Amino acid sequence: MNEFVRATLETVYMVLTSSIISVVIGLPLGVLLILVRPEGLRPKPNLYRAIDVTINVLRSIPFMILMIVVFPLSRLLVGRATGTTATIVPLAILAIPFVARIMEQSFLEVDYGVLEAGLASGATIGQLVRTVLIPEALPALVNGVTITIINIIGNSAMAGAIGGGGLGDLAIRYGLYRRNSLNLFVAVAITIAFVQIVQFLGRLIENRLRRDGTSPAL
Repeated sequence: MNEFVRATLETVYMVLTSSIISVVIGLPLGVLLILVRPEGLRPKPNLYRAIDVTINVLRSIPFMILMIVVFPLSRLLVGRATGTTATIVPLAILAIPFVARIMEQSFLEVDYGVLEAGLASGATIGQLVRTVLIPEALPALVNGVTITIINIIGNSAMAGAIGGGGLGDLAIRYGLYRRNSLNLFVAVAITIAFVQIVQFLGRLIENRLRRDGTSPAL
C-alpha cells in the first residue's frame, strides 16, 4: 500500500508541476499567436509561421522519444536524467506547444468585432487581452487546460517505462515484471480515477463559467 501512495503522490507532483509550467508559458504563447496571425490585431505573418511550424514539429514528436532526447537538458536542470523531477522537463516541453495551440483555438471563438471596437475606442492591446480576450474565452480555456492535464497524466504513465517514476513505473515494475496482475490493475484503476476527477472538475468549472457568462469591460 505504501508503494501505491508513493507512486500516486509522484504522479500528482509530476502532473501538477508540468501543468502549471505549460500553462504559464503556453497561455502567453497562445495570446501571441492570436495577435500576430495574418488576420490578427498585430499581424506579423513571418513570426506567426515560425511559431506555428515550431509548435507543429514539437507536437509531432512522440513522448517517449522526446524524453530520451531531452535527457541532457533534464540532467542540466535537475541534476539527473531520470526520476520523478527529471520527467517534469519533457512533460512540460511537450505540453507547452499543445497548450499554446489550444489557447489559440479558444481565442478564435471570441468575436473579433468586439476586439476591433475596443481597439478603436482607444484600448491598448494589453487591456484588450486582460479585459476581453481572456474573459470571453475563459470557458474554452478551462476546457483546454483540462484536456492538457489529462494528456499529461497519460504521458506521465508512459514515462514509467524508462524510469520516470509514478504510477506508470509502479505498474511496470510491480505489475508487469513481477507478473502481479493485482498491482497492475490497481495502478490502472488509480490512473483512471485520477483522469475522471480532473475531467469532472474541469467540466464543472467550465459549465459554471458558461452559465454565469462573462462581462468584458474596457
